[in-house]
Amino acid sequence: MFLPVRGHEKSGGTGDDGDEAGGEAEGSGIRTGRRAKALKITGLTLAGLLVLGAGAAGWAYWQLNDNIDSVDIDSALGDDRPARAVTAPSPDASATATPLPTGSLNILVLGSDSRSGEENQALGGGDSGGARSDTAMVVHLDAGRTAATVVSIPRDTLVDRPSCPLQDGESTRPASGVMFNTAYEVGGPVCAVKTVESLTDVRMDHYIEIDFSGFARLVDALGGVTVTTEEDIDDDRSHLTLDAGTHHLDGKDALALARTRYDIGDGSDLGRIGLQHQLVKALLEQIAEEDLLAGPTRLYRIADTVTDSLTTDTGLDSLGELTRLAQSLRDLPSDGVTTLTMPVVPAPWDRNRVIADEPEAGELWESLK
Repeated sequence: MFLPVRGHEKSGGTGDDGDEAGGEAEGSGIRTGRRAKALKITGLTLAGLLVLGAGAAGWAYWQLNDNIDSVDIDSALGDDRPARAVTAPSPDASATATPLPTGSLNILVLGSDSRSGEENQALGGGDSGGARSDTAMVVHLDAGRTAATVVSIPRDTLVDRPSCPLQDGESTRPASGVMFNTAYEVGGPVCAVKTVESLTDVRMDHYIEIDFSGFARLVDALGGVTVTTEEDIDDDRSHLTLDAGTHHLDGKDALALARTRYDIGDGSDLGRIGLQHQLVKALLEQIAEEDLLAGPTRLYRIADTVTDSLTTDTGLDSLGELTRLAQSLRDLPSDGVTTLTMPVVPAPWDRNRVIADEPEAGELWESLK
């Protein structure tokens, strides 16, 4: 549902509120050292495990590695996809070490209620037969990994959903003018990736998904998160009531804030995206200020919470691969990340839905190739 985002915020859509309005960029003002700590959380996890001792670290590494679920998206989709960007090794890598990748990369990040169970359902999640992707972000890392762009796709966007392969060998039927988040519902991660690639004509090199309960438990493991809201919130669907002002939220309320949409702005998904960006920044502020290496036991608990909630593609389904990704971002400056929303306009035939605003949307996706 969420990912490390810092630096400027720009609006690429219509009707955004909060810090997305007006398309004004805003510098984070956060020290590069703090940013590096936040971006390399997985690397810190491994370092912390070493403090536990060789035997304990080996067990912990295995446990965390075993937590991660994965989906073989590349095999499922085959070669009928947008071209993959060429990934170059780091020029300063030593001859004996495995070089870190520095090429451009696109990652589809989804937040969903896809995992069934009492904990997810208590937080408002769906069952295994009614999964939805409530949050979708395309994270583009520039070649050299010194700049990044994060584009949110509103779940209410009407798209042409392609036919997608299913695990039983069958395929879903293509559909025109359906909500974007139905792709995950009918065909899981594979169909979500294929639909995004069809919409953007951009290859998704990796896929990361985090579920409702995992996000809530992560916030609790960090001791809660402090956010400031600019307006009163009383949303009976997300079950959140907050007065305007600063609040310290536990995991359940933080998740409710991330899902709130009907009592802010015009009630569209664009307002919710603004809240999600605000919440992400608040979480990163807290993670950046944590001295995680000072408490390896707590560090393990946080890492266990995160990995137990992750589903990735098979290219990121180990701590080693996740660590290499984090390490490749070590030179990404705090002001080098921009967040925005895909340009959209209300659908002429349904004012409660949006469609891509062309040619602006197409130009945005073209810039990420």
